[in-house]
This record gives sequence, structure tokens and C-alpha cells, in this order.
Amino acid sequence: MLASTASNEILELSIQVSWWHWALLGGWFLFLILFDILVVHRKDHAPSLRGSAIQSSIWIALGIGLGAVVWAAYGAEAGGQYFNGYLIEKSLSVDNVFAWSVILGYFKIPKKYQHRVLFWGIFGAIVLRTIFVFAGIAIIERFEPILLVFGLILVYSGYKLLKTHKEDEFNPANSRLFKIVRKFIPVSHNLDGHKLFTVENGKRVVTVLFMALLVIETSDVVFAVDSVPAILAVSRTPFIIIASNAAAILGMRALYFVFEFIKDKFWLLNHALGVLLLFVGVKMLIAPDKILGFNWFGIHLPTLVSLGVITTLISGAIIGSLVLPRKVSSKP
Repeated sequence: MLASTASNEILELSIQVSWWHWALLGGWFLFLILFDILVVHRKDHAPSLRGSAIQSSIWIALGIGLGAVVWAAYGAEAGGQYFNGYLIEKSLSVDNVFAWSVILGYFKIPKKYQHRVLFWGIFGAIVLRTIFVFAGIAIIERFEPILLVFGLILVYSGYKLLKTHKEDEFNPANSRLFKIVRKFIPVSHNLDGHKLFTVENGKRVVTVLFMALLVIETSDVVFAVDSVPAILAVSRTPFIIIASNAAAILGMRALYFVFEFIKDKFWLLNHALGVLLLFVGVKMLIAPDKILGFNWFGIHLPTLVSLGVITTLISGAIIGSLVLPRKVSSKP
């Protein structure tokens, strides 16, 4: 049965989520995290394309499997919202991946240590997204016009992605937090294995791995500004949002190493992500029935329609990238 509030009747499902369901979900993700870091990546090594592709496929299969469980336990609408959220977060994670590539390249982090940095980056991203999701839902419940603000953020972000060129890529050196930290915290210019802290000349200092992690976490705050409103456009049920977000985010490390090998081939993905953000932003803008007591559009796109649009955009960009010749920029 759907919630009675008109503007939320499709997005907010009145499903009963017992405490042990939350415990099972948290335990499942904790198991995956520990198995990955203590078993699969216990020893530092440079990943291969084949190994990364296999791991990425496994993470995707696990995400789809969890969606099937949600569908069976809570119904088709809940399952549809899960897969909408999963696809949105998985799609937007491509942008994270490109940023990670620039950041790790800037700090010259060897491939065999990159997984350890990204492990902590992923862990921080899950915590950050969880906080943002609950905060976003609480704000919407108390002040629904914030939906228009979220929608405009997504539309603007989509426009920026469509207009972004190679020369506009994220530059870690321009990070204000990075500059501040270097003023107050001693930084080693040397690596000490995969350690974030080390000792030099009797003084405890942070390594370049720590600095790379710091910039990755800072950049994730920026990406969360896009991804959290985007997923709130397709669901307002915390259990579904957290499940789909965490399932998508946990596979980002394997996806990163795959994209490191083949990222130049899928040149249309950024354009597809821009259109995706525009679509989700408009969807959020037209959804409310009333804003501050005034009649609004009240147009609710069915979950399966949204799922079809998202799937078509991403698969179309992947196929198009392989089929169409890439346009070479005339800029120097």
C-alpha cells in the first residue's frame, strides 16, 4: 500500500522494514567489505583488465541479486525503485571514476596501492551518502519546496556535464582543502607501502596516499550533491535508497580499474550522464502536486518508465561509443 501524501504516493512506499532486515542488510555489506579487503585484496597488487572485469561483473551480479531479493520481499514497486536507484548511482559513479583517475594520476599513486586508497574512499562515500539521504528525506518532509531546489541542482549539473571539455577536468591542486591541509599538516613526499601515516626524522607525517584519499573524499562531497537528489527523485524509502546506493558504490573500485584500461573508448558516457541528470532533474521538478499551497504539475512518471529511460540512455551511450567515430576537438 502506498503512503497517503499525494506528492509522495509513488516514491514513498509504506512497506514494513523490521529491524532485523536492516541488520541483515548491514551485515551483508559489512561481510562484502571485509571479504574484499581481507581476502581478495589482502596483498597489494596491480590489477589486470581481466581480473577487474571479472570482479566488476561479480559486483554487478550481487547488486542485481539484492534487487531481486528486495523485489520478492517488498513487491514490484519497491524492486523497480531499487533498480532505478541502482542504475542512477551506478551511472553517476562513472563520473567519480574519471575524477579518481585524475586524482590518483596527479599524486602518482602506483596501481598496486590504489585499491587501498579507494577502499577507504568507498567506505567514506557510503557513510556520507547515508547521512545525506536521511537528511534529504527529513528536509523534504518538513519543506517540500526543497524538491524544486534539488531539481534545479540536477538540471544545472546535467548542463555542466554536457558542456564540460577535456581541459575542464578536475585538478587536485586547485582544491582549497588540499592547500589548507598542506599548511598545517606535515606531508611526506615518499610512499611507505599502503600506509596513510608514517614517521620521518622522528616526526609523524601523512603520506601522499593520505592526501590522495583526502581529495577523493572531498570530491565525493561534490558528487553526492548530484547523486543524492537524483536518487530521491525515484524513491523516498530509506531502506531501498541505502540498499541500492551501497550496492552500486561497493562495485566502484572494480569499475575504476576496468575504466582505467578502456575509458577512452566510451567517450559518449559523459554526455549520457548529462542527459540523465537533466531527465531526473525535470522529473523531480514536475512531480509535486502542490508547492506552498499552490497547484503544481503533479506529473508522476511510473517507475518502470524511469527505469526504461535510464537503461536506454546508458546502453545507448556504450553502444554509440563503440559504433560512432569520436570527434576530435579542434581546441589546442
